[in-house]
Amino acid sequence: MSIQLEDIATRHERLRSLHVGILVFPGVEVLDFAGPFEVFSVAARVAKRDLGIEQAFKVSLIGARHDIIEARHGMGVLPHYGFNDAPEVDLLIVPGGLMEQPLDCAPTQAWVGRASGTAALTASVCTGAFLLAKLGMLEGRPVTTHWSDIAELRAQFPQLEVRENTPFVDSGRVVTSAGISAGIGMSLYLVARSMGVSIASATARQMEYDWPPSGQAH
Repeated sequence: MSIQLEDIATRHERLRSLHVGILVFPGVEVLDFAGPFEVFSVAARVAKRDLGIEQAFKVSLIGARHDIIEARHGMGVLPHYGFNDAPEVDLLIVPGGLMEQPLDCAPTQAWVGRASGTAALTASVCTGAFLLAKLGMLEGRPVTTHWSDIAELRAQFPQLEVRENTPFVDSGRVVTSAGISAGIGMSLYLVARSMGVSIASATARQMEYDWPPSGQAH
C-alpha cells in the first residue's frame, strides 16, 4: 500500500502511535492550534489509561525555525521543531489566523507540501483552508472555512465547492473545518476516525467538551 494513500486508522493500527504535526506561524489563531493540541494530547492520556497504549498520539508544534513566534493577540509560542529538523508527521493540521505570512512564505508552503505528501491525513482549521487551496490540495473536494471567510474563499478559488453552515467537511485524506471551536470538534472526530468513537467520547468527557458521538462530517 502506498503510504500516501494509507488511511489514518490503518496507519494507527500499524504504528500504534501517530505523530500529529501542527503548523504554527506569526499571527496564528491561538485556539486554532491549541485546541487540536489539547484534544490529541488528552486522547493520548485517555488511550494509555483505558487501553494501555503507551503513546497513541505524539503532538508537535512545527514552525519555520525553533524560535519563539508571536501568535495572534501577542501570545509567544515556541515550536518543538523547525522545518529543517521536523520528523515525518502522520496527521498534519494547518490552523488559521492572520494568513499573510504563510501565504507569502515559500519555505512554509514547501514544508506543508512535503509533510502532506507523506501524511495519512491533512486537516485545516478556519482560514488554514486558504493555504491548502493555494497549494492545490483542495481541488475537486468539498471544503469549508470560518463563516466570515466563506465569500473570500469562493472569490479567490472559484473552482472549489465551498460549503457553509457546517463545522467540518471530511473529503477523505483532507478535512477542513470552520473556526476555533470547530477545530476542536473536528479533532475529536479525527480521534474517532483513527481510534474509534469510545476513545473520542472519553476524550471529550475528560475535557468536559460537549461533543456528541453521533456528530458526522458533511
